[in-house]
Amino acid sequence: MKGFWSGKRVTVTGGAGFLGQHIVKRLESFGAEVFVPRKRDFDLTALDACLRCLLEHPCDLLIHSAAYYGGIGINVNEPGRLYYQNLVMGANLMEAARLANVGKVVNIGTACSYPGYLEGELKETDLWAGPCHASVVNYGLTKKMLAVQGVAYKKQYGLDSIHLILTNLYGPGDSYNPDRSHVVAALVRKWVEADLAGAKEVEVWGTGKPIREFIYVEDCADAIVLAAEVYDDVSLPLNIGTGIGTSIRELAETVHDLSGFKGALRWNTDKPDGAAKKVLDVTRMKQVLGGWTPPTDLRTGLAKTISWYRANKDEADAKW
Repeated sequence: MKGFWSGKRVTVTGGAGFLGQHIVKRLESFGAEVFVPRKRDFDLTALDACLRCLLEHPCDLLIHSAAYYGGIGINVNEPGRLYYQNLVMGANLMEAARLANVGKVVNIGTACSYPGYLEGELKETDLWAGPCHASVVNYGLTKKMLAVQGVAYKKQYGLDSIHLILTNLYGPGDSYNPDRSHVVAALVRKWVEADLAGAKEVEVWGTGKPIREFIYVEDCADAIVLAAEVYDDVSLPLNIGTGIGTSIRELAETVHDLSGFKGALRWNTDKPDGAAKKVLDVTRMKQVLGGWTPPTDLRTGLAKTISWYRANKDEADAKW
């Protein structure tokens, strides 16, 4: 791996963000020359800015991890912005990459792109088996379109690209702002704040029965860097995950245990649960990545995450 990346010029969009910062660290540790475009210099929603970025900073490989995303609040209140920014960023970067003769593009997708009605273990071949869930369609569909653009641009222009579909991320560097956070960050913040306030209990919505999948962000960055090196099939996306399902109840109880909070955990069963099971099938990932599997188990990753959040709470709460 180090030999492959040594001296490679790599541009990472979103390289200062939650996932991107970990990708950059991995690449630099392997000897790559990494450039991270910042919004103040390059507005990636404008094609001319994307092209200027790639011409002024030529790269052998472009990793597109930038995204405008968030929790339920942003999906409900900003569907237009969510759709537009993600759609045009992806489309513009692909167009600029082919005009600037970038060697390979790695597009970071999302499990939100999978059909909303599907449950169980989701295979890459399921991607077009139905529409995205209505609650995430404005984000999930824009990433899905990148997979279409990748195939089209390979066919017409010969541009090499791959599309990686990520499961739920968690870990240090995430946003704990309620408008932007997802389930792990939201639970970590809830428990740490309850502990600091000396609260008597923490309430969690639902029964805790739904099963979801979570990957530690540093492990995910490792997988992305490895896939960028060894995977070349634009015709079929590649899942990146653990393949391990965890119930929301187990997740909440583990956070409860690790946080040190002495109060009670109460489930508000009047609130809805959502889909019963959403886990990625990682059979192809293991094959493609030479048997690689994420090394960080959930309990270890959560302990690291809680420790980081306690030490960086004010900054994390305000992020993005």
